[in-house]
Amino acid sequence: MAETKIIVLDDDPTGSQTVHSCLLLTRWDVTTITEGLSDQAPLFFILTNTRGMDAPAAADVTREVCVNLKRALADMEASGRPINPLVVSRSDSTLRGHYPVETDVIAEELGPFDAHFLVPAFFEGGRFTKDSTHYLMVDGAPVPVHETEFARDSVFGYQYSYLPDYVEEKTRGLIQAGDVERFQLNDVRGDSLARLLSLENNRCCVVDSETQEDLNHFCRQLMTAAGMGKRFLFRSAASLLTALANLPPQPVKAESMGNYVRNGNPGAVIVGSHVQKTTQQLEVLLRCPGVTPIEVDVDNIASDYDGLLESVSEKIKSAHFTGNTAVVFTSRVEKTFASQSERLEFGILVSDFLIDVVRNLPESLGFLISKGGITSNDVLSKGLNLRTSRVVGQILPGCSVVRCPASHGRYPDLPVVIFPGNVGDASALAEAYQRLASPQDDGAATSVRETAGEVH
Repeated sequence: MAETKIIVLDDDPTGSQTVHSCLLLTRWDVTTITEGLSDQAPLFFILTNTRGMDAPAAADVTREVCVNLKRALADMEASGRPINPLVVSRSDSTLRGHYPVETDVIAEELGPFDAHFLVPAFFEGGRFTKDSTHYLMVDGAPVPVHETEFARDSVFGYQYSYLPDYVEEKTRGLIQAGDVERFQLNDVRGDSLARLLSLENNRCCVVDSETQEDLNHFCRQLMTAAGMGKRFLFRSAASLLTALANLPPQPVKAESMGNYVRNGNPGAVIVGSHVQKTTQQLEVLLRCPGVTPIEVDVDNIASDYDGLLESVSEKIKSAHFTGNTAVVFTSRVEKTFASQSERLEFGILVSDFLIDVVRNLPESLGFLISKGGITSNDVLSKGLNLRTSRVVGQILPGCSVVRCPASHGRYPDLPVVIFPGNVGDASALAEAYQRLASPQDDGAATSVRETAGEVH
């Protein structure tokens, strides 16, 4: 009998924010995918980072992943371990991302599917769907997401929170709003099995959910239908993965994540996200004791890349060897661009700079917090050059902690917090820092100074 494995194509590395003990893959060659398929956890993530690309590049990467996944699945079956793949295209809970580009490619390469489901709920971040309209909690009140800053994104903007209209808008009318199958709260909380079994021809479905139990109940029916031969594809935020994976509580409590800090040493915080929530969180963090603010003026990166990198790296080392955590953040002014391509090119330049900052962090670093989805992907895959890493759990709701392998050449066992740009209240970033950065005693400070010669 084939083993069911949940395979998540994640357009940034934050989709693991509700699960634990699973692998994140930053490569998608056949060998690495096979490692994910063979892992004991019921799910794994392939970090494609497509939200940081234009649509053609996102399609190309998604296709490459799917082609290699087909080969890996065939190899597993030939070896006597067949896998029943349950594919999830994980994206943003505020509806930003390359839809339907990615789901179209997945359907072409891995289909046919009987239906694809849009499930953008992310309860830990205050995002839920009711009457097919998607909401974000803002200051304790539900706000339709098209009324938030996320709908005005210069690359992924949209006009509608009512998901059937969103689908029609994003598919440019190829799927009409009236043709979208709506699973409302009474359906999700009731018996929808017969309806699920009747779906065919990759029918587009949108799913209400106000609580995790809503999705847990609905996913039990989805899994029953899948066990009866139905093939479903999902475009979701993170809360669906909690329901599909059905994991027990994480083995390490959030409050105990500080136990992973290496030698009690100070860490570093890299802030790339520019959303308003991140700026608010940064302001609170910078008021905490034991932090050293280091601002990167993004307007100077292109004109003085090497000089700026050297200056920032020296400031980080100075902070580190006096027992402080360096908080590196890009200037907070949101730049405007004449085109999407110019905006993406500028984003790549800034990302490359932050990657080089990570590569030059002190080797005695105690921990690392990466703020922003695309920033975190680049920190893991390029800055730390990780092929795979394992999720330990969440330090705060929606904020995963992964660890570098013990064999890592520069940062063995380093705990890394993947902190999405749009998660948490104003104090959340400071709270994550405080859980990792217990006050340095004299012995801890001495141990940092004694390793000064290890920094390159």
